[in-house]
This record gives sequence, structure tokens and C-alpha cells, in this order.
Amino acid sequence: MDTNHSAASRRSFISRAAGAAAGAFMIVKPESVRGSQANSKVSVGLIGAGNRGTYDASIVHADPRAQITAICDLFDDRIEAASAKMKLQKPAVYKDFEKALASDLDAVIIATPPFEHPQMLEAAIQARKHVYCEKPMAVDYAGCKRVIAAGRKADPKKCVSTGFQQRYGPVYLEAYKRMKEGQVGEIVNARAFWIASDPFKRVPYDDPKIERVRNWFCYRELSGDIIVEQDCHNLDVLYWFLGATPIRAVGYGGRKVRTTMDILDHLSLTFEFPNGIHVNFEANQLSPPGFSNVGEEFTGTKGVLQTSRARLVHVKGPGQRETIPSKRDITMDAIEAFIGRIISGDVENVAERSAISTMIAILGRTALYRRREVTWKSLYGA
Repeated sequence: MDTNHSAASRRSFISRAAGAAAGAFMIVKPESVRGSQANSKVSVGLIGAGNRGTYDASIVHADPRAQITAICDLFDDRIEAASAKMKLQKPAVYKDFEKALASDLDAVIIATPPFEHPQMLEAAIQARKHVYCEKPMAVDYAGCKRVIAAGRKADPKKCVSTGFQQRYGPVYLEAYKRMKEGQVGEIVNARAFWIASDPFKRVPYDDPKIERVRNWFCYRELSGDIIVEQDCHNLDVLYWFLGATPIRAVGYGGRKVRTTMDILDHLSLTFEFPNGIHVNFEANQLSPPGFSNVGEEFTGTKGVLQTSRARLVHVKGPGQRETIPSKRDITMDAIEAFIGRIISGDVENVAERSAISTMIAILGRTALYRRREVTWKSLYGA
């Protein structure tokens, strides 16, 4: 167990979060990285032991092909809670992600606050680890560019996967297959939505810097705001199914109920994609508990596909509606695929496409903040 973390490093992490400025780190590269074989468990470390990271890691640890052997987090209570939930037996413990990456882990899950993702993903790639990085890839364009650059330098034998789990869900894959086969004709319109209750609970802390780190979701420069932190899932699906980035976006958003956080609680956008496809997107985090409507809809000249984590609905005509329910949380499909790719050697590197999906969310956020139309070209130059 590594407990020799420095107070200076701890202060450095908090300072970065307090200022929302992630500094570059020198990575101590391991002298050797042990390879994984099909007959030995993949050794995985968790970097960021919050609720989402612990959930992801629990799926890994329940997989007979892998095990969580290390946890890295700034806060002791998070480390202890994650370890207890997974019933880990003496995992290696780190406060500094650089030291975790310098160990003999095969792979890491990165589930830290979003503003940390670019530097940690880059560092994990430099350390030659297989990486599963939670979404979004960054909170700004500079971070997305950093992710793209890091992905292009990745070892081609290492897996770089991300938490856009719809890409691995059986109902989504089936919907995409049907669309590509022309079963709904030409796609002429689409819409998407994430309507749900408030998922966040702000917890008070005496130290304002600690409060900022622990309640990172409250601050737009740390989380990216709800359209980047959460709604990027929908926008990744749109990018995937429509096969293009939007030309422009325009919309409005605000804070109607949740007024104590530095983020929106509702928004409405219209994106224009190539070929004259207009996409309406709506999201809120102010609906009463018990109600939600999350998913996408693709209208074709011969039918409609409705996608969500819960089910696929294929409307083929009057009285012709086929429903295929999801058998489980599709996060399991994504993480099990990640472990499978490590073992088989059939790796993927989706850093760039995931950064582009995040950039679509940033385009929408920019239009919301400026309250006027913003084009892809004007924001990104291409």
C-alpha cells in the first residue's frame, strides 16, 4: 500500500480545482508494463473514487477476467467507501495519480471531475496503460485538443475507451444497424432529450477549496455545465447516427429552480446538421423525482427509430411498432467490452471521436451562453 503521498501534492490538486486550471505533470514512466494474458486477471486501478467511478470499478471487479487492485483519490473517505463497496482485500492506495500510473497496473479507469480528464488521459496514455475514461473528455476546446493529440500518440496495442456507453448498448447497435440498412429510409429529422430530476446534492464544507473540489458539479468551469457533463451522451448518439458534426447551433437556457449552483437547470437548442437535418435538443434537471424522459428519435422517410438506454422502438407504419427492451444497464456492456478488448488484443482508440462529441456539447453551450447562433467553423475554425 502506497501511503507516502506528500502534503504538497495534496495542496496542488486542490489548488488546481480551486482555480480550474489543470497544470502539466511529469510522469514517472514504469520500467516495464506487464502484459495481460487470457488466463490471468487484468489488473485495473480506479482513479477517482466517487459514485460513478466506484460503480464502473464494481463492474470491473465483478468480471472474472479482471480485478480492481488499486484506488487513487484525494480523499480518504472516498477510498474507504469504494474499497468497502467492492470488498477489496488490501488494494494499493494512492493520492497521486502519477504514482498510480507508475505502478504495474494493466489498465486504469479515470472517473475524476471532468476538468481533470485531459491531463489524466494524456498521462495514462504516456504511461502505456489501457484506459477507460469517463465522459466528457474535457470542459473546453483546449482540453478536447489535448485529448485528440494524446489519442493520436497512443500505443496502438493499448485500448483507449470512453464512457459513451450507448456505443456499446445492444439496442443502440441494433438501431444503428437498421438505420444503415435503410429500414427507416433516409433520415430527415431527429431530436434528443434528457429530461430528469436534479442528480446533484451540494454538501457544505468549512474549507472553500475543499468545498469546490467535492462539489465540482456546481461549477461550470469544473463540470462543463449540464450540457457537457451529462447531455454529451445524447450528442454523441447524434454524431454517431447522423455521421457528421453540426454546422450551427442556437438556443436558450437558464436557472429556474436550482438557483444556488453555477450551472443551468434547463435548456433548449436547435442544431443544424448537413443535408438540411435540423435537430431539436431539450434538457432539464428540474423535473419532479419519478419523471424522466431520456433518449433520441430519428425520423426517416419510411419509419422512426426511438433509442434510449431502456429500449429500442421501431415504428414501421400504422399499427406496426416493434419494441426491444434493454436487458441490463448498458454501462456493463461498455466495460465488459473494454476488458474483452484488453484480453483479445482487438483494441480500440476512440479518444478523437469522443473529443468531437464533447466539442458538439461545447458548441451548444456556447450558443446558450451567448444567446445567439454559433457556427462550428467560427468556434473551431474548420
